[in-house]
Amino acid sequence: MKKKILGLLMTATMVLGLLTGCGGGTSDTSGGTDKKETGDKGNDTTVTSTIEVGIILPTKDEPRWLQDQKQFETVLDSAGFTNQVLFSQASSETERKNVETLIEKGMKVLIMCPQDAAEASEAVEKAKEAGVTVISYDRLITDTEAVDYYVTFDSFAVGEAQGQYIVDNAPKGSDIPLYLYAGAASDNNAFLFFEGAWSILQPKIADGTFKIVNSKEAESMKDKADLSKDEIGKIIAEITTDWDFNVAKKKAEEHLSVAGAEYKGDVVVLAPNDGTSRAISDAFSADSAITNYVITGQDSEQASVQYIIDGKQSMTVFKDTRTLAADSVDMAVSILEGKTPNTDATYDNEKKEVPAKQASIVVVTKDNVKSALVDSGYYEASLFTGLE
Repeated sequence: MKKKILGLLMTATMVLGLLTGCGGGTSDTSGGTDKKETGDKGNDTTVTSTIEVGIILPTKDEPRWLQDQKQFETVLDSAGFTNQVLFSQASSETERKNVETLIEKGMKVLIMCPQDAAEASEAVEKAKEAGVTVISYDRLITDTEAVDYYVTFDSFAVGEAQGQYIVDNAPKGSDIPLYLYAGAASDNNAFLFFEGAWSILQPKIADGTFKIVNSKEAESMKDKADLSKDEIGKIIAEITTDWDFNVAKKKAEEHLSVAGAEYKGDVVVLAPNDGTSRAISDAFSADSAITNYVITGQDSEQASVQYIIDGKQSMTVFKDTRTLAADSVDMAVSILEGKTPNTDATYDNEKKEVPAKQASIVVVTKDNVKSALVDSGYYEASLFTGLE
């Protein structure tokens, strides 16, 4: 079944013509679309069909989640399962109401990427009480035993890849200015990304290769190879972008405005994802005292692929969401068929060890952007300029 589902997803993605980063796909103002047995769409108040699989995503304001919506709908429709996608729109209260809506519609399996990892616990506990199997998608729901499975990329490995790229591509010398940025403190993945990056960067910080510019907390812990979650939390509190472009750019501009000349010139930047990377990149490129910067990213968003081609972003970590969505659907299908889903890891959500299925990652730079993202069918070459 997994190969069949994955094959359907790959084919559907090719036909849909690469929605990643294009902002393609719309849904009603209630924040979701409902797939009836006939395949029609409608508002929540008018749809009465039974929903076998409910999917809740964080927001429809980012290309990544619109792409995931299309992938889930296409594959579940092709596989013959009724489904509905709802968006939380950065509100845990909306997320909770979305879960209640899907429960009322008879949902059997919930696939949810939480807006806030801890606050989502109440919502999924309601689902469990209703007999729903809960799959945490991409971000781990924490502080509850109501999570049955987790589908994810290896978030620690993402951070490792970002850190290693910085180490491998930093200018020669010592006291190289290092600017650190992180995702939202409410997202467990942000901790894992940073932990992975720290595992690679810390030895080079401790030996004087890098000099942390914008985090007193990180500087105070530079000799600690292993950080507790509380310690990482203190660092993230200083450097969080909240996964928001505007927050990231403003914070970068503030850091640059107070940085002395010794913290400019050739610098390296740990940016947590592509959206924040572009925003931070814009701030650094606008500072005439910055002569060169190496900056990370992840998600391979279309806009960032163009930034990489143009030399404005150094790398991105490609996480093929076609695979992640396929793994989630495969897991849901197994559950609906009364089978035990395949897993290959466990993650501690602070209440239990959650069985997980991990998808692989690929580091993408200007050198391999075509082979990794175009030749693989993820994007069409016509979407970019200057692609060799």
